Amino acid sequence: MQAGKRSLYLSKPNILIIQADQLTALCLNAYNKPFAKTPAIDEIAARGTIFTNSYCNSPVCGPSRASMMTGRLPSKIGVYDNAGEFLSSEPTFSHYLRALGYQTTLCGKMHFVGPDQLHGFERRLTTDIYPSDYGWTADWSQIEEQYSPSRMSLHSVVEAGKCERSLQIDYDEHVFNMARQEIFDLARSTDNRPFMLHVSFTHPHNPFVTTQEFWDLYDHSKIPPPEVPFIPYEKRDPWSQRYFMTIRQDEFDITNEQLKNARHAYFAMTSYFDSLVGGLILALKQTSQSQNTYIFIISDHGEMIGERGMWYKFNPFEGSVRVPMIAAGPEFKSGRVETALTSLADLLPTLVSIASETDDNEFITPIDGKSLFNLSGKSLDENIVFFEYCGEGVNAPALMCRQSQFKYVSCGEDPEMLFDLENDPSELNNLALQTAYSDILLRMRKQVDKQWNKSELTANVFASQQKRLFVQEAMKNGTFPSWDYTPLFDASRSYVRGAIDPNTTATKARKRFPFVPTTKPEKPRVKNKTE
Repeated sequence: MQAGKRSLYLSKPNILIIQADQLTALCLNAYNKPFAKTPAIDEIAARGTIFTNSYCNSPVCGPSRASMMTGRLPSKIGVYDNAGEFLSSEPTFSHYLRALGYQTTLCGKMHFVGPDQLHGFERRLTTDIYPSDYGWTADWSQIEEQYSPSRMSLHSVVEAGKCERSLQIDYDEHVFNMARQEIFDLARSTDNRPFMLHVSFTHPHNPFVTTQEFWDLYDHSKIPPPEVPFIPYEKRDPWSQRYFMTIRQDEFDITNEQLKNARHAYFAMTSYFDSLVGGLILALKQTSQSQNTYIFIISDHGEMIGERGMWYKFNPFEGSVRVPMIAAGPEFKSGRVETALTSLADLLPTLVSIASETDDNEFITPIDGKSLFNLSGKSLDENIVFFEYCGEGVNAPALMCRQSQFKYVSCGEDPEMLFDLENDPSELNNLALQTAYSDILLRMRKQVDKQWNKSELTANVFASQQKRLFVQEAMKNGTFPSWDYTPLFDASRSYVRGAIDPNTTATKARKRFPFVPTTKPEKPRVKNKTE
């Protein structure tokens, strides 16, 4: 097979997953919230399917990503918080795709905690931006002290604005360059296997800082305020009150200008992420691989961006738990809007359906997700999504579900919450307090009680926290081992090396794309030519 003709010889499609960090669906044009300017995402949405009611399975990085990769709720795999160990024995979509003949590559952030930093990926092109140890373990024994292992605060809000450079830009620029190079390398590869490339950026995660270029895409005077204004502490539900203290929100009174700066920067950071999406899509087009590649645009969780006076994630409200899920490819209809309830756990069975070319698949362990190809004709009433939170800012497992237009929230001894998202999208009217909705409340409560054993889960979370806290503290004595991933770059295979081929011209020619076969001499050489 000639290099450069790879996609023409594949019987199975390629897969490109592009993941943002902390990107809420509720700022995107594709979700009828045209706050952020995202032409590349809009292009994918126009040629694919928008899943309008898609949720993360936990509004925090590590558990959400582990759930997404396994198709199972975080509590079923023991990844309770941002320092929850992701066990090597858990099958992921990377394992399934490798078993089905795919080459699998990860580029960017995945927040794996533990010694396994691959979880089925054959190759990983970059290190992670976050630690892989137990340092961010939640500790419910200190909940009254507003313990926050990640040291969350409002500094990201009050210090929001412009910069020349940031750690996040450093990281995402590196991720983009490596991923773009990988797309070109895949096009020139002699490996006949289809590929699954997962590219995961850290934008638009706080801190909210961006460059002048992207800041200037927006008129500062026209940055819209939150749809739901600041809710005073005393009028918040208990979970929101605890979260208020966990992120030290009592230290600052956010001014209108600080609020506008933070939202301005967040939208600009989203545009920066969109520019990276556009660059990867362009690379697919340049290598003639776009028509044979499924593309998924997702985020691990959302961001409140000041709605209700709340920031970041770690809470049950739509800005935190609703995520973009946009899919384009041969089996996704162009311009389609799918309203059925979906979650990130649906990604695994969807990818397996693509790779196996059937929806009739068996899995090694029971999964909570469902293939996105099995939603046709289903209404909101016909399925249910579950999501949970067992990290900092709560004192018991927070268990949630959505069915039809209703969302139910249960967290320990807190009063239950029930919202009608169709008639109350801002979640301001808690229907759990109204007797007219007692039947719906009972039905949703039974769904949650069927899905989780609350007392058992609480005990498991607490035990896991104490074990990890002890191990982390013990490892500080002496040499602290690192599980952080260090990528290996084999330069001997990238450029001109005599061990590969002493012919400099031939070596360089093999990297040309599209490939041009070596030109045969027009006439034979003359031996010992003399004048």
